[in-house]
Amino acid sequence: MPRPAPDPATALGLALGVLADVALADPRRGHPVAGFGTVAAAAERRLWRDSRPAGAGHWALLVGGTTAMGAAADRSTRQRPVLRTVTTAAATWAVLGGTSLGRTAGRMHDALAAGDLDAARAMLPSLAGRDPSALDEAGLVRATVESVAENTADAAVAPLFWAALAGLPGLLGYRAVNTLDAMVGHRSPRYARFGWAAARADDVANWVPARLTAALTVACAAPAGGSAAGAWRALRRDGAAHPSPNAGRCEASLAGALGLRLGGRNVYGSRVEDRPALGNGRAPATADIPRAVRLSRAVWLAAAGLAVAVRAVRGRGAGRYRPAAAGHRAATGAART
Repeated sequence: MPRPAPDPATALGLALGVLADVALADPRRGHPVAGFGTVAAAAERRLWRDSRPAGAGHWALLVGGTTAMGAAADRSTRQRPVLRTVTTAAATWAVLGGTSLGRTAGRMHDALAAGDLDAARAMLPSLAGRDPSALDEAGLVRATVESVAENTADAAVAPLFWAALAGLPGLLGYRAVNTLDAMVGHRSPRYARFGWAAARADDVANWVPARLTAALTVACAAPAGGSAAGAWRALRRDGAAHPSPNAGRCEASLAGALGLRLGGRNVYGSRVEDRPALGNGRAPATADIPRAVRLSRAVWLAAAGLAVAVRAVRGRGAGRYRPAAAGHRAATGAART
């Protein structure tokens, strides 16, 4: 019977990159994602037109180029397992944002616990896109908890999912997709057409990871001090109520796990959205932010373990198999491009 070939070098690189994120959070200087953003902004200045085709071209150029870089790194390290491990570890560290998400939410908790609403409002744009100027403590807490729930998928589970599925091209390609959505995918007169492709591509790329995040939230709820049954009930009842095809699953499952109720009115500059209630518990309080961070960390570390295991067991792409009898002769570190 044919079986997939393992990719221990990539699996080890993923594990080391996750450990680097846990220990160090995001790189403080020369962050590659910031560099990508600079390139994307320069390309936007040249390519912007108030049209969907122009935005699709901008998206294809940047995502295609980034994915091609990942594919080139994948090919060049197939027979060089040490370099493959190091490259994968560096890319994983640069792409993951789980620890930085938790630390930022922790600083928000500290500011709110100290009663410093001005500092908390100044910090909110690093977590959520809504207007912080008129938010009181309750509004800032809800925004933070909702951001932790949604960004557990965007910042950590989704890149790990794509790394498990496609190695370096998946890891880097996903981060390009998600970054472009953050830059041009939001609703505004400038990006309503130009950012359409970026927003829809991000929805597609996060469809499975968001549901995986919700499932892992149910699985990790009890060990993290929450309720698995509550997470499952809220996910089934409220997950599809959110206007986003993905965020509602993450937010509803976390709300149910922690016995909270999320949703309500959000203000984004001149745009106001009334979101449906997710979960049927109480409104979140400042003390719930560390609880949300603890559950988020459990979820994305579980996702990391799954990604490492998947890559260790089946590193090569679909259709690239080796006979079981020849397993010990396969080269270490081969992976799908």
